[in-house]
Amino acid sequence: MLKDSARHRRIGIGLVTLTTLCFALLDTTAKWLVLSLPVLQVVWLRFLTHSLFSLAIFSPSMGLDLVRWRQPRLQLLRGIMLAVMTALNFWALQYLQLAQTSAMQFSVPILIAVLSVWWLGEHLDARRWIAIAVGFAGVLIIIRPGSHAFHPAILLSLGNAIIYALFNLLTRHLASSEHPATMQLASAMVSTAVLTPFALWTWQTPSSGWQWLMLSVAGLSGGAGHYFAAQAHRFASAAVLGPFLYQQILYMTLGGWLVFDQVPDHAVVLGAAVVVASGLYLLWREFQGAPAAH
Repeated sequence: MLKDSARHRRIGIGLVTLTTLCFALLDTTAKWLVLSLPVLQVVWLRFLTHSLFSLAIFSPSMGLDLVRWRQPRLQLLRGIMLAVMTALNFWALQYLQLAQTSAMQFSVPILIAVLSVWWLGEHLDARRWIAIAVGFAGVLIIIRPGSHAFHPAILLSLGNAIIYALFNLLTRHLASSEHPATMQLASAMVSTAVLTPFALWTWQTPSSGWQWLMLSVAGLSGGAGHYFAAQAHRFASAAVLGPFLYQQILYMTLGGWLVFDQVPDHAVVLGAAVVVASGLYLLWREFQGAPAAH
């Protein structure tokens, strides 16, 4: 059940911080893997290892409760959404820097705020709508449509961000009735099943122990990240948690520099700063007690 006290909000923020660390590790390992292995194979193996790790960790204590879905249709939808958005993200990582894909993820909290009005019936005041408009301007700075710096793969990241925003809202809805361990396993199992024929069609056997290790790291970090995210939504609203996703840019930029010797250019930094400022303003308004959501 979603809780609204200040203490529960702090717990939710702590959990979403762990989520960003896990997802930064996932994307860093994924970018390394897709440079030598087919994208759909990497996505499939990421979810397969995620599923196996989750079964090994949670089944001893939860038993059959781990695979009991209270809302099976929504769990199936959530799993399909996860498979699609992960494939889009890994595909984009073949061509873009980690900082670029992460910067595009910054639009997720803004998209969540917009979609919350339509889906959850929440109310946003005029100042929040201005902050949202500024945030989308920051996204355009990152994308740079029509310029020589524009890369079509950025549209894959944009598609991933839109689906991820919907995915977060669906997670919030399911968190009131489903156990977090069940949710993250269900999404991984559905994604594995959906992607199996595509992965087998493009199969290329990993040739080194490092590849197998990184596939295991991707599966474990992905599973942990989704578990922490599901737990976070039990303690705080999407509007509260969303802005804290921004810290992932720090971890992603560090990973890009350490592993790939890549540093984001000025436009990515400027655009990310604009979007972060927008999100932080939304967060400040939330904690000032202004009527953001009813």
